[in-house]
Amino acid sequence: MRTFLRTISKKNHLITRLSLGVKLGGGFCFLFLLTACGSGISEYDATGTFEATDVIVSAEASGKILNLEVEEGTLLKAGQAVGIIDTVQLYLKKLQLEASVKSVEGQRPDILKQVAATKEQIVQAQRERDRVTNLLRVGAANQKQLDDAESLLEVLRKQLTAQNSTLQNSDRSLTWQSSSVGIQVAQMEDQLKKCHIVSPLTGTVLSKYAEAGELAGPGTPLFKVADMEQIYLRAYITSEQLSEVKLGQQVRVYSDYGKEVRKEYPGVVTWISDSSEFTPKTILTKDERANLVYAMKVAVKNDGMLKIGMYGGCNFK
Repeated sequence: MRTFLRTISKKNHLITRLSLGVKLGGGFCFLFLLTACGSGISEYDATGTFEATDVIVSAEASGKILNLEVEEGTLLKAGQAVGIIDTVQLYLKKLQLEASVKSVEGQRPDILKQVAATKEQIVQAQRERDRVTNLLRVGAANQKQLDDAESLLEVLRKQLTAQNSTLQNSDRSLTWQSSSVGIQVAQMEDQLKKCHIVSPLTGTVLSKYAEAGELAGPGTPLFKVADMEQIYLRAYITSEQLSEVKLGQQVRVYSDYGKEVRKEYPGVVTWISDSSEFTPKTILTKDERANLVYAMKVAVKNDGMLKIGMYGGCNFK
């Protein structure tokens, strides 16, 4: 009888535990998920998402977009021309300024030719003075004639000095004026250059914001391009892991496709944040109790399989 009662008691205890398990089924499931997640987290020293260096290319000039040969997914090279903004008015302004430069240069005085006559007069005055000097020695001329010859020679020399000063000042002023107009021409050439839309880096077009025929102004976004060959894993580590990581360190990076499908890549730590931040909600760390983490970037050579926003992890050893 006692054996029978003990058997009944064990059965009732088992039934009670099973019924509790049914009532708290969600709790069991939650604990199971935590266990699964915990085992998944332990596979990586740090986790994060992949990102790339992207640039939003904007218009640098005002006018109608005459051509924009980019589409999402287009591969571009650094410096490649992909479009142009209307340049007619700027080109006409450049022609006007170039004509002004020629006009200024045409006003430049020929100093040698303009002082040639005065120099010839000085030579003749010197000859006359020498002749009077010789006549004075033999008594065929008087002192007044010699003084007059000397005075005329001195006046011509001062006149030559004044002419040179005036012509040099005029030439200097025209040089400054020509330089000023030349600077304006250079400004027009720079503005014309900015009408040509080029890719600032080698990469893939992610988004296109404008079409040919639309009006654009300085700062108008045209398209976004990203360097997809060199991609980065932005991961987060705890303060306890800082001693394990340094710039230039070789690490193993994994692209996680889910369902235990992943691919390994060699990576290099290129940046570690100098300040901590609260753990992003989308990031899981080895120590889930950590509230403050440090961001880091790991450079990875992309083989075409890595995508922006993809989940990944890395191991330091």
